[in-house]
Amino acid sequence: MQAASWVLDMAQNALQIMGKADLGEEGVLLVGSAVVVLGGAVVGGVVVGRCILWRGEVSGGWMWSDHLSCRSLSWLELVVGKGVSYPGGPKPPSQRQKHRGRWLDRGLKLPKGWKYVGAGESHKATEEAIYKQTGQRVQMGGEASGRQTWVFDPTFQGIDPPAFEPSSNCNSSDILFRKQQLAAWKGPKPSKATPTTSSDACRKGIEFYQMLQCDDGHFAGDYGGPMFLMPGLIIACYVTGFDLGARKQAMIVYLRNHQQADGGWGTHIEASSTMFGTVLSYVSLRLLGVPSGDTQCIHAREFIRSKGGAVTCPSWAKFWLSLLGVHEWEGVNSIPSEMWLLPLWFPFHPGKLWCHCRMVYLPMCYLYCSRFVNPGKHSDPLLGQLRSEIYVTPYDQVAWDANRHTCCPLDDYSPVTLFQKAAHNVLAFYESYLCLWKLPPFSWLRKAGIEFAISYIKSEDLQTNYVDIGPVNKTLNMLSIWADAGNTKTKEYYMHAARLDDYLWVAEDGMKMQGYNGSQSWDTSFAVQAVIESGMGEDFPGLCQGIYTFLERTQILSTEVSKASEPMRFEDLDSRKKYFRHVSKGGWPFSTSAHGWPISDCTAEGLKGMLGLLPLNCVKQVSKGAYDDQRLFDAVNVLLSYQNSDGGWATYENNRGFGFYEWMNPSEVFGDIMIDYSYVECSSAAMTALAKFSAKHPNHRRDEIAGAIARGGRFIETIQRPDGSWYGSWGVCFTYASFFGVEGLMCAGRGGGSRPVRMCVRFLLKRQNTDGGWGETYLSCVDKVYSQDSMFTHGSSGVVQTAWALLALMAAEVSSASEKEAVNRGIRFLMSTQQPDGDWPQENITGVFNRSCGITYTSYRNVFPIWALARHSKWSKKDA
Repeated sequence: MQAASWVLDMAQNALQIMGKADLGEEGVLLVGSAVVVLGGAVVGGVVVGRCILWRGEVSGGWMWSDHLSCRSLSWLELVVGKGVSYPGGPKPPSQRQKHRGRWLDRGLKLPKGWKYVGAGESHKATEEAIYKQTGQRVQMGGEASGRQTWVFDPTFQGIDPPAFEPSSNCNSSDILFRKQQLAAWKGPKPSKATPTTSSDACRKGIEFYQMLQCDDGHFAGDYGGPMFLMPGLIIACYVTGFDLGARKQAMIVYLRNHQQADGGWGTHIEASSTMFGTVLSYVSLRLLGVPSGDTQCIHAREFIRSKGGAVTCPSWAKFWLSLLGVHEWEGVNSIPSEMWLLPLWFPFHPGKLWCHCRMVYLPMCYLYCSRFVNPGKHSDPLLGQLRSEIYVTPYDQVAWDANRHTCCPLDDYSPVTLFQKAAHNVLAFYESYLCLWKLPPFSWLRKAGIEFAISYIKSEDLQTNYVDIGPVNKTLNMLSIWADAGNTKTKEYYMHAARLDDYLWVAEDGMKMQGYNGSQSWDTSFAVQAVIESGMGEDFPGLCQGIYTFLERTQILSTEVSKASEPMRFEDLDSRKKYFRHVSKGGWPFSTSAHGWPISDCTAEGLKGMLGLLPLNCVKQVSKGAYDDQRLFDAVNVLLSYQNSDGGWATYENNRGFGFYEWMNPSEVFGDIMIDYSYVECSSAAMTALAKFSAKHPNHRRDEIAGAIARGGRFIETIQRPDGSWYGSWGVCFTYASFFGVEGLMCAGRGGGSRPVRMCVRFLLKRQNTDGGWGETYLSCVDKVYSQDSMFTHGSSGVVQTAWALLALMAAEVSSASEKEAVNRGIRFLMSTQQPDGDWPQENITGVFNRSCGITYTSYRNVFPIWALARHSKWSKKDA
């Protein structure tokens, strides 16, 4: 009776706090009973699932569940409609992005002395830097190959960084890195003569690009763009007391350079101002030591206050502010750790989420359920100042709970559904009003969930050599490890600190946090395929030998160093089941072997690169037959295991969840992040890699490969849009996807005259500009409509999109005179924009993720024009 009375009192108080009408005893009892019943159902489900029912299995390298899994239901999705992986058509005009960014030239320059340091040298530099700063000895784990870092050395006689001018182009040109590499180059330089043929232009492009190759064989470059990443690192370091040293000034330069004319910052560098970008960037400037009276800070506060203050931030920003101690947990929606205890047969399970989503919300749930409090929250005067600066009402009067769902319209790209809001409101009773998580048996579940979460966090750290899958969970994991140790710096904390520089890049616009620890394997695999297709591989022996060495060292868990590293012990079946990991051995990563997460298209491009390199005589001189065929077979095994039952390929894992998971997307700022969908890019890459492999090894799993390619071709057809295009999920946008879509269909035997290929040809030709080129901006991805708005070029065409369109058209074997002339016009555009030294200009952002966030690939401006020119040099000869 006392318990029932307590529940009624707590529910009544909750309703009063939420400003609801008094529902009376019966109404309150109904609400309280609903919460208890729901909690009981969860408890029952966990008990039954854990103790009685089968919880799923890992077979052949991938995870699958029972009859409730998406793998067995995807056929129904294809019968009913286009399937869960179809990204949808154009957004209605009323929902399209209407705001545009505008930047000011502030004449800001980096201090001289930043030096690029890579591979083994970077390991030594980091170990020494950590010891000098903290007195702790750390030993970097995993392969050093591909690691790229920057160190500040005031005695370094590098170039004097130029002032950044974002008003003309807010994308950096990677001047510091490129000038350093060019200065160190000892070989022949490109001819100064103007090329007259595509073959000559291609050769000149390769001659220039080889000068940028790093000593370990990979191609480094800026993979920045998102503005919400570095604030997380700054907050984590501030809370835990890790001094960023000389990095601080470089970070301040970056933040100042990218502030827009309205005082705000975008979610990424090309986006118009949002609260996500602005509040986190403003807080970062203050934590880095910029005073509140600074002109740019004053302007930023005006923007923040004009949008309602920090309570209108999206959920990720609220979470970071709560960790810092300038926002309250009552204003953050629940992230219950208990969800990890659910059985795999349960329709929703976090192990079925897309891995990036899963690995971000993992440390979030640990920190939220632990109710982490920054030890300096009440004693640090700067935090007190921030609490008075970023809100429009006094901090102690903010209605935290009432603003859990509040999100500024500028940020609300993927509005939280009514279903998710209702679930969060129920959880609010569980967390804040009834506080059931404090009472048995719920407290036992909370404790077990927290324990599993920190165990999972530690396993992720070890499996990735403390790099972690991405920048958000990297810094959250670092903070979680510190908190778990009682706010103490342990050996594991210092291992995390040693990997911070893996994510930091320096260019003329300042120091930024990249969207990954680089795109090394990805960029390098594309580069070598371009060179191989040109037929000039033997003419550039040093280039090809270096790439071979890098790709050989980068294949995951395949070298002696990686096999002897900590991640190898997690490759056994039981460990992969426990932590929801796909098979890794034999795959290639997006970045480095030390990172440890293989991806379908990265594995495919790495495999194609290796298949092209191994026959070269110059490569045989260094490989000496040591590269075993079994390593190729391992890569093929990974690729075949990645294919979904809809015929397509996802990114890191098979699609484990359902389309309805997106009803529970809590992020507001990102779209389609909840499950690992099948993509045209991943599917095409895997299909073409399997086809190239099968051509050289026809007796290895021949029928499986043929069947996989056939199913992949059917999948690519199902997600083609009515206008003949495909939506690009990882590049900007329709030209990028067309390149992959056409190559995938041709690989599947459709032929240049087939209906889907001809549809894409017509789509591309219709969008060719008068100068012969093609151009798109990130708005194509956001609005899902072909967009040339806000191009940072002299016209409406860009070299990267032009190259993608040309590669698609030539792969489609266009044959009419007008279509051939369209290709030749595009080639003339690429040749006319090539600079005297063989480089091409940096233009718009060309990468994207999660539908809405642009990301930089500075290598694309070289690799894809070279590739298009290479293909044309053969295509034109065949035509003649």
